[in-house]
Amino acid sequence: MAFSTALSGLSAASKNLQVTGNNIANANTTGFKESRAEFADVYANSLGGGNLTAGSGVTVAAVAQQFTQGSLEFSDNTLDLALKGDGFFTLGESLTDTEGRLYTRSGEFKLNNDGTVVNNQGKPLLVYRPNGTTVEEGFSQGVLQTLQLDSMQGLPTPTSTVNEQVNLDANKPDISATTFDPSDANSYTNQTSVSVYDSLGNSHSLTSYFVAGGLDASNNREWEVYHYIDGNPVNVSSPGAGGVTGTGGVVGEKLVFNSTGQLVAPTPGSGILGDVQLGSYTIPGSSASPLAIKMSYGNSTHIASAFSIDALNQNGLPAGQLTGLNIDDSGVVFARFSNGGSKPLGQVALTRFANPQGLAKLGDTMWGASSDSGEAISGAAGTNNFGEVQSSALESSNVDLSAELVNLIIAQQAYQANAQTLSTENTITQTILNIR
Repeated sequence: MAFSTALSGLSAASKNLQVTGNNIANANTTGFKESRAEFADVYANSLGGGNLTAGSGVTVAAVAQQFTQGSLEFSDNTLDLALKGDGFFTLGESLTDTEGRLYTRSGEFKLNNDGTVVNNQGKPLLVYRPNGTTVEEGFSQGVLQTLQLDSMQGLPTPTSTVNEQVNLDANKPDISATTFDPSDANSYTNQTSVSVYDSLGNSHSLTSYFVAGGLDASNNREWEVYHYIDGNPVNVSSPGAGGVTGTGGVVGEKLVFNSTGQLVAPTPGSGILGDVQLGSYTIPGSSASPLAIKMSYGNSTHIASAFSIDALNQNGLPAGQLTGLNIDDSGVVFARFSNGGSKPLGQVALTRFANPQGLAKLGDTMWGASSDSGEAISGAAGTNNFGEVQSSALESSNVDLSAELVNLIIAQQAYQANAQTLSTENTITQTILNIR
């Protein structure tokens, strides 16, 4: 009986050495989770029971992985991802089988020869599909797809809004009696231009001409503004402060300022002070969609200071090439383009389990779901108890080498002690057999 007890101790100590050695061997493995050998004593059953049973040794009850957080090591690779908190990255079984799911804490991702983001074993990282072209439109958590960057281009965005905040010099004389003509510099007071873009990404010059006017019945100062694209007139649609007409019948708008130099009109149908909606403009000789631009003169002023452009920007973009990626802490992957635009490509799909220790170990720092782990719970970083995603960082192994070396000594002593039990039992047996 003592032989089998000692043998069970040797087997348990050997398993402990194996587990400890595996932890030490993977001390530098990204995303690795250390294990520990858990033991249980063994007793033989008897009909009568009682407390005289010495015990039958030990057994290894489980080799349990410890899913504690590893430290983060930062890198220069945007596709290096680390999780700060609960959850696993979700991987496809292969590029053609994304229904088969694997899970990992190792975020060493890179591009393959097709431009798809994969790990070192070629398993694709899965992301939630974007619902549109902005983060505000959200992501479909029921639709997982691979993340592909091959030859991606930034599509052009036609200009729909121009923000033009100016100061019009209050000392300028009234010249509104002269019919406005863009070819006659004496018929306007100031001008400014901005580049706008059509649906094909072509650039066009939008010029605003300002004409100093006189006082209205309320003693407010009036100015006129006219608009041209590539030298062609563009009428104001439904003027909000009363339309004005220049040469060739171009329709402009009145900008009205009060005694403190603040803009008080126009207020169009949108109800937003300073908005001026231009009519549809068809680009000559182009298949691009007609431009329909809203000018925003809100916060413009009329004070005794030189003409100035305090803000001038528009929301259009030309075509662009992919220049890089950004991944925020919610796991949203943005493509950056040379035209200054960006586009969400997806949101990193995360998965967690009620019992991660029940996951099936598959090697290569990957796990699979099992009946012991519970159902996979999908979600996004920073929500529903999921951790956050850290780009340009990797999660180190959670192995504490100092503690493992201590465990190694303890396991060695346990092995030697059980071997001594076996040797002692053998000596006693030989003594009994040698009695004559």
